[in-house]
Amino acid sequence: MCEKYLFLCVKTFFMKQKEILIFIISAVLFIPFLWGSHLFDWDEINFAESAREMIESNNFLTVQINFLPFWEKPPLFIWFQVLSMKIFGINEFAARFPNAICGILTSIVIFRIGKRFFNEKFGIFWVLTYLGSILPHFYFKSGIIDPFFNLFIFLGIYFFAAFSFDSKNKNISLSAFFIGLAILTKGPVALLIFGLVIFIFLIFKKFRVKISILNFLIFSLVLALTGGSWFIIEILNGNFDIVVDFFVYQIRLFQTHDAGHKGFLLYHFVVLLVGVFPASIFALNSFQKNDKDNSQQLDFKRLMLILFWTVLILFTVVQTKIVHYSSLCYFPLTFLGAYSLYYIENQTFRWRKIQSFLLLFIGIFIGITVILVSQIDNFKQKIIENQLIKDDFAVANLAADGKWLGFEFLIGLFLILGLIFYLRKRNFVNIFVITGVFTVLTILFLTSNIEKYSQHSAIEFYKSLRNQDCYVETLKFKSFAHLFYFEKKKSIPQSTEFLLTGNIEKLAYFVSKNIHKKEISEKYLELKILYEKNGFVFWKRDVKK
Repeated sequence: MCEKYLFLCVKTFFMKQKEILIFIISAVLFIPFLWGSHLFDWDEINFAESAREMIESNNFLTVQINFLPFWEKPPLFIWFQVLSMKIFGINEFAARFPNAICGILTSIVIFRIGKRFFNEKFGIFWVLTYLGSILPHFYFKSGIIDPFFNLFIFLGIYFFAAFSFDSKNKNISLSAFFIGLAILTKGPVALLIFGLVIFIFLIFKKFRVKISILNFLIFSLVLALTGGSWFIIEILNGNFDIVVDFFVYQIRLFQTHDAGHKGFLLYHFVVLLVGVFPASIFALNSFQKNDKDNSQQLDFKRLMLILFWTVLILFTVVQTKIVHYSSLCYFPLTFLGAYSLYYIENQTFRWRKIQSFLLLFIGIFIGITVILVSQIDNFKQKIIENQLIKDDFAVANLAADGKWLGFEFLIGLFLILGLIFYLRKRNFVNIFVITGVFTVLTILFLTSNIEKYSQHSAIEFYKSLRNQDCYVETLKFKSFAHLFYFEKKKSIPQSTEFLLTGNIEKLAYFVSKNIHKKEISEKYLELKILYEKNGFVFWKRDVKK
């Protein structure tokens, strides 16, 4: 009996070895250097500030911004950040740490699913294409909501697919549970995406999936208890208006575009082609028919194609264009990339000349972009002198010192030479390794330097005012950075206009862009300019009783 138990333990250990290795590699890739740059306005700081205000106000139920109800997002991801901040403190690392964990979980999930439908080799290839593509890798080093949102939707779809194969109540319950978590993460768009994908999948299956009344009731009950729990609690606590505002905002998001987030029609096609490089190039092979797939493999591939096109078309129609709106496509696109890589390695699919051209064209474009960005301090003066940029704020941004070390151009060169070398050798696996290493190096050595040209000087100003009893606000532009980096305390809210013109009992500081300097100085005569830096103007108003 003991020998049998020991044998099972040893067998389980060796079966789990690859998962342990994936866990370690993912942790090494995603956890270090999360503090490498300030959080970026708007989204990263938005969520981190909501988490900070939950801690500051001791109100963990209602999402807030500037200590006022914030109806745009449910609280689940923000709760993750709160837990992280309780452990690591209120900082960039804590804000981004939940997504590092999400990256580790995602790696293990796609390995297991790839292994379940194909084999271990396929599972490893899927992990490789996901972690070796630029944006999928990059997002696990961020502090935005989408990585968990996407993982929950993907798991909801996967467990429904599993249910379609075996009709177990466990799978339909797990499907509803994860869709409920997705709703708690970002809202009812999760149910919309899930519903569209499953409906189209059932059409292809000619509705031959047996869904009993009991199955439907189980799904509905689990979904309501999970996804609806926060909304019900808010209503019971007398916050019905917040729930109404939340749903009104979700509808408006589909009908209009947010300021500064309107893009061209094929915006997300370009984002996925370039951003999910090189998986997007490999995925081109996967659209052909493959007689080697069994029925479950064929169904799962079809499901991934449906998920890809549903999300892509849906967010092409949506007026607001933001990079991460199509990020749910990373799952099916990297699956299709892994599918192609798997069958290319098995010599079932043939690598095409057009793919070599696209791989080199996009890879060289990305590499040259990194090289040019790393050399911006060497030619920015000529850009300014020749008036190639007409925006005064952008011109002033360029005046910042990027603090380049001088070797960053080698990162872009590494990508270009690595792609050429391994493409000539037809070593397709190492192409993803090269791109993954390139992404790590870019995040490590370029992100913080690039930030110097955007928000850095403003954030340093906010940080310098911490622990001072004063007001800090922005003028003529939207930001959450002053709330998070000044670490604003909960107090009686004062309007910006009152701080500019009313009788204030403590100093008030303001930040504006240089393009509004003249307008502000002429309208608010009591404001004094402290200094200007990199496109920002820093103002002060003295106490007035």
